[in-house]
Amino acid sequence: MNAERRIAVVTGAGSGIGRAVALTLAGAGWTVVLAGRRAATLEETAAAAAGRTVCVPTDVSDPDGVAALFASVRDRFGHLGLLFNNAGTFGRPAPVEDIAYEDWRAVVDVNLTGAFLCAQAAFRLMKEQDPQGGRIINNGSVSAHAPRPHSIAYTATKHAVTGLTKSLSLDGRPYRIACGQIDIGNAATDMTERMRTGTLQANGEVAVEPVMAAADVARTVLHMADLPLEANVQFATVLATAMPYVGRG
Repeated sequence: MNAERRIAVVTGAGSGIGRAVALTLAGAGWTVVLAGRRAATLEETAAAAAGRTVCVPTDVSDPDGVAALFASVRDRFGHLGLLFNNAGTFGRPAPVEDIAYEDWRAVVDVNLTGAFLCAQAAFRLMKEQDPQGGRIINNGSVSAHAPRPHSIAYTATKHAVTGLTKSLSLDGRPYRIACGQIDIGNAATDMTERMRTGTLQANGEVAVEPVMAAADVARTVLHMADLPLEANVQFATVLATAMPYVGRG
């Protein structure tokens, strides 16, 4: 991909996997548009980056905010090569019967509606630009395959992200828009801090789980991003080797 077309948007770029991916992309020569709700943490990511970054504070659950984010990309760069659709929230762990509507809705608004809004805006830009095409990588989870206890909202949205990925892949074919998904298990971030102190297992026990470096995830995303548009990693699973996933429960 030409350097002037190596423009990436990373959502949830202020921390965790989003920050790791943004830093890795920037270090590999991508210009990275950092999106997230908190301007201060985006600036921290930008300060740590070895390459060119632009901070655009954005709430992905807000349609107007998402539209403004991608309009700024179009107006500033005229091209979008990659969206890493990463912003997400686990929500409050609780038994099914205790989940409040507001808690359910908060997870769906970010993990599913936010992912859709960003993918839709990126798709439109990639379809309209000349030359056509680009890549969308959705952040799924091993919870797109196997749930944890007390995670119904998170698990349901991550299963839905898989459907989003498949539909985008199909609908993007005529326009050279590739879409893949990375399913991540126990990357060491604030969201997985509880894994290192003990988390509820399917058998009712509480156990410490292994974690891996977020940088290992970021290298996989970079590999997916750097492929020519004629090739696509449809689904990739990257996880801490010894975590309870295969045979979970």
